[in-house]
Amino acid sequence: MNEAILKTVINQYDFNLDYAKKLVEDLNHSQMTIIPSNGLDNHPAFTLGHLVSGSAMLAEDLGAKFEMPDNWADLFLRKGPGDPRKPDKDISKFPSKELLINELEHQHNKVKNLLKIADENKLRENIKWRFNSYMPTLLDLVIFMCINHEAMHLGQLAAWRRATGLTSALATM
Repeated sequence: MNEAILKTVINQYDFNLDYAKKLVEDLNHSQMTIIPSNGLDNHPAFTLGHLVSGSAMLAEDLGAKFEMPDNWADLFLRKGPGDPRKPDKDISKFPSKELLINELEHQHNKVKNLLKIADENKLRENIKWRFNSYMPTLLDLVIFMCINHEAMHLGQLAAWRRATGLTSALATM
């Protein structure tokens, strides 16, 4: 991949990981699954797990094997906008904050390593996916997943923090 584009994507992806960590840094175990009101169903445990699943799927798109810890796919994978499923109400199914952060970091590192060796021609190939009319290539998908998808969900988590009376995590970075 073009070195400047790769550096920019990885810098943004690294920022998103650091921001994700900061958003949950001060949360205890019970706070990780609080749903403060309708519309904020994606609590921190779900949001982090969903980002894990997004990175695992992106790694697969880049040629690696799809891998997530046992039963995590059932908890966290979604088919995108319009998927009617909400986070499981059985909060005992959700992994700890530490496990979620560790797996998110692992998946990020996996994607970053794959990007560093990615074939530029493959990244420019057209792909079939839900938003291919806007983002037709694998490179478009990479940029969307590493930057936009994560930022959208981290924004939800920032709104969740405010709804629960917590201060801005971004202000502490």
